Amino acid sequence: MPRMRRTAIAVAVALSASALLSSCGTAPWQLNASTSATPTPKISTVAPTITPIVNDLATGSTQRILKAGDITVTINYFSTLSMDKWTANANKPISFNMSATLGTDDGQHIYLSRVTLNPAVLGKDGVTLPAPAPLTDQATVSPGYFIKAPYSYSETFVLPAVDPAATEVVLSFTYELLLQTTPTSNDFAKQTAADTVTVAIAPAAG
Repeated sequence: MPRMRRTAIAVAVALSASALLSSCGTAPWQLNASTSATPTPKISTVAPTITPIVNDLATGSTQRILKAGDITVTINYFSTLSMDKWTANANKPISFNMSATLGTDDGQHIYLSRVTLNPAVLGKDGVTLPAPAPLTDQATVSPGYFIKAPYSYSETFVLPAVDPAATEVVLSFTYELLLQTTPTSNDFAKQTAADTVTVAIAPAAG
């Protein structure tokens, strides 16, 4: 066969192979590169929300400063029963002491005529449960207990057993105050101060 003809045949075979490869789609090395470039989808997770139980007596005591007109009342709350023993079936003492001052003090007296504690009992997810009856201390002297600083008033209320499903108790206090209109007057202005203390119920010992 003449050399020129053999060369033409070789060129034709090479062109045919190139066309065949072109018609077969993406080359293997191109396919691998394309596959490796595909981003991996990210799966996001949301952490569950945990609602902690409030306990105003977690450190053993708490202090509140309340305003009632021109009267400022300072109250300290505490319990002689440790928080781990504030179980549903226990008798739970809540103690407090209070004294009052005046913004414009001309020598008037300040008295506490009545204090009322309204307890509310809550279970899991804030479900309302049956609560004990309100507790009250009505002054046995007229016009009331003298609470102007440096004098003070102290009391302890005891909460009885509550529903076993309870997780916390909300203690709503109402303080009814009498302010002497002048230092020598027998007339009094009534003021009311309110406060709320939340205490966690400890789980019963296993």
